Amino acid sequence: MKNKLLILATALIIGLTSCGTPRSLYSWYNYDSNLYSYNKKRTEKEEKALVEAYEKIINKQRGIRNTIPPGICAEYGFMLIEKGNISEGITYLKREVALYPESSIFINRIIAQYEN
Repeated sequence: MKNKLLILATALIIGLTSCGTPRSLYSWYNYDSNLYSYNKKRTEKEEKALVEAYEKIINKQRGIRNTIPPGICAEYGFMLIEKGNISEGITYLKREVALYPESSIFINRIIAQYEN
């Protein structure tokens, strides 16, 4: 009887501890649905929601890597440039290159177009 209780308790403990959800590499804060809505409708409301998602991803990263996901600073920077905020957009593009140097070939071409 004691062995059965011990086995049952062990199985219960293993079962409960293995049910935790795995943390993802990055915190996305509903980015995918906001980006989809923005690309589909292009309204001010959708743009505001997407900008808020970008800012959360950049400023409140709680994923395992604790860093901004690849491409986010570049997307946000390019969006800022499209809206006329060129200097801040270039800042985010440069931040992308600092975080992910492998993107420098592509991103530096974009930066060069707007710094002239």
